[in-house]
Amino acid sequence: MLKSNIKKGSPLTLGILGGGQLAKMLASAAYRMGLNVAVIENHSFSPAGDMTKLDFSHGWENLQELDAFIEASDIITLENEFIDPNILEYIEARRTVYPSSATMRLVQDKLIQKQTFQSAGLPVPNFVQLDSLEQALSFGESNGFPFVVKARKYGYDGYGNATVFDKESLIEAWTRFHNDKVSRPLMAESFVDFTKELAVIVARNYNGHKEVYPCVETVQYRHICHEVIAPAEISESIMKKAQQIALQSVESIDGIGVFGVEMFLTTDGDVLLNEIAPRPHNSGHYTIEACQTSQFENCIRAVCNLPLGSSKMIVPAACMVNLLGQIDGEGTPEDVRELLGHSNIWLHLYNKKKSRIGRKMGHITAVGNSQTEAIGRARSASNAISW
Repeated sequence: MLKSNIKKGSPLTLGILGGGQLAKMLASAAYRMGLNVAVIENHSFSPAGDMTKLDFSHGWENLQELDAFIEASDIITLENEFIDPNILEYIEARRTVYPSSATMRLVQDKLIQKQTFQSAGLPVPNFVQLDSLEQALSFGESNGFPFVVKARKYGYDGYGNATVFDKESLIEAWTRFHNDKVSRPLMAESFVDFTKELAVIVARNYNGHKEVYPCVETVQYRHICHEVIAPAEISESIMKKAQQIALQSVESIDGIGVFGVEMFLTTDGDVLLNEIAPRPHNSGHYTIEACQTSQFENCIRAVCNLPLGSSKMIVPAACMVNLLGQIDGEGTPEDVRELLGHSNIWLHLYNKKKSRIGRKMGHITAVGNSQTEAIGRARSASNAISW
């Protein structure tokens, strides 16, 4: 048991900014390690908040609620990248927070993120800041169509991205972005002709110790991750290159905690850095069953500056399938008995109150002696559950 610095004789309390499924899985790992958990989220119910008595449901914009959360927590981490760094600075005056406000200022704005990576010599697609439609048209003329228009902040699972194929679709995307309730600054990025989308989880603590997980393949459909295959079926040289790029990207932002690094394997065999998530990542859920130490446990170890656990896989292969909402309705699935009849699979449900089309409601991880076997098991099991 890690002892609390603020409550004599009590376990350390891990504070989590956010209460979704990532916080839920972080909390599960924390409880297994003998810690207490505090959650702050701007909802009366959240998957993680429902797991603890230390649930602060009025959110971090409420100063009184935030102060109470800070007082309850020994050390604080986060489950999403949308928290105002000024809030993190406020917390840092009284508690340790990882990732830090300085790191978040480099990550939260995707333009600044790309500029940081470029300055560190990391391979990134061509990109430019967009201040006008004319600039966007000029980028298309000089770099060619298609290209990607991105909101610089608050995008996830493809929300905030638009691939434009010609002048007409660019104007349509530009109009849509600027008709949002909150106008967001934009950037343009060259479209990458890729053969696979790759991801690597990196854990790093204050002392600079790091663990780099195997490179995985993520299978996306309409910008939403559907499957993760571990390890990716790529050459050893590509595997090492992706892991090295991932580690360097985390070091370039002085990242402490766990980070999900997304990359492209191009048709030319190059690896290009796409984006970084300063938190546990969907591409790392397989690590709970398939690796010696899960991304969630290593996140806790990293922010507490503990020795990191091994990131090595303990099975030959694994496949994670996201369970996505198929209708707008209740959050409880119809039945799980058929699914639980499958062998070598693990079911994770996120306990969300409502299902929406495309919403992540849970996931399944399957293991096998090969990627093909693990994929087959995961897909078969996922077909046995629905909302």
